[in-house]
Amino acid sequence: MSFARPATATPSSRIGLGLAAVGRPGYINLGRAEDLPAERTVSAMRERAHQLLDAAYAQGVRHLDVARSYGRSEEFLAAWLDRRTDVRDVVVGSKWGYTYTADWQADAEVHEVKDHSVQTYDRQVAESRSLLGKRLDLYQIHSVTPDSPALTDTVLHGRLAALAAEGVLIGLSTSGPQQADAIRAALTVTVDGEPLFRSVQATYNLLEPSAGEALAEAHDAGCTVIVKEGMANGRLAGRPADEAASTVLHRVAEEADATCDAVALAAVLRQPWVDVVLSGAATADQLTSNLRAASVALDAAQYARLTTLAEPARTYWQHRSRLPWS
Repeated sequence: MSFARPATATPSSRIGLGLAAVGRPGYINLGRAEDLPAERTVSAMRERAHQLLDAAYAQGVRHLDVARSYGRSEEFLAAWLDRRTDVRDVVVGSKWGYTYTADWQADAEVHEVKDHSVQTYDRQVAESRSLLGKRLDLYQIHSVTPDSPALTDTVLHGRLAALAAEGVLIGLSTSGPQQADAIRAALTVTVDGEPLFRSVQATYNLLEPSAGEALAEAHDAGCTVIVKEGMANGRLAGRPADEAASTVLHRVAEEADATCDAVALAAVLRQPWVDVVLSGAATADQLTSNLRAASVALDAAQYARLTTLAEPARTYWQHRSRLPWS
């Protein structure tokens, strides 16, 4: 089972839009001070989210990603869908398992709390469906690691299977240096002899490619593969102060007549097992730049040079854990 794709697919249909960066005032992407409105009020962030959604849809994007923990992202998306009654061909994916706790404060001490219990699922699926209703196409367990009880809780599996029977695709997202182990464990989970998880969303980028083989296995098993953090939370955006925007990345971008962000996402799209890579753009200009990845053709030599940017998985995730919320 996989997503039904629009009949008029475009190159941009392999690039989705995630609202993590604009659904709440605080996040860990680099450069937010320059990217977002000076006053990050609910109304200002809603307006920015709707601008991005309009721009994305106009340019062929058909996969939209939100989560319960992304502040008001589901609310912003639901309001946009209500306004855009002409939009009937998008895939809407959300996630449960984290509860947003920052109360719209960018400098909150704790921004989200993780809990993969049945009780949290029951509460959050009701919240998601109250906003998105029948527009919810994909529901994922947020940030599964190998020790997550969501991989072994048969009561939860039954709940998820019941949602699948209503036509909602069931998936999971992963994080951390053991993503591959979590993905492979998820592929073994069945309910009544049928695989439960039909979609996997994982971090994969030039700095952190360790989940690649497991994602290819998931794709071969019939799962839709969605890549998040393809630009490593902005580390591959080519910002002047960004240590990850190395000479290699800049030189390949120059050769390809493209921006660093487009090259970073093109390297992800080069993988045949990738169905969708998410843009985490915070401005319409960033989104347009990201979407150019669909037309960037990297040759084998250029791609081989880019692979030298990879870090050990634990190093990458330790660095990510130190990124400030801003």
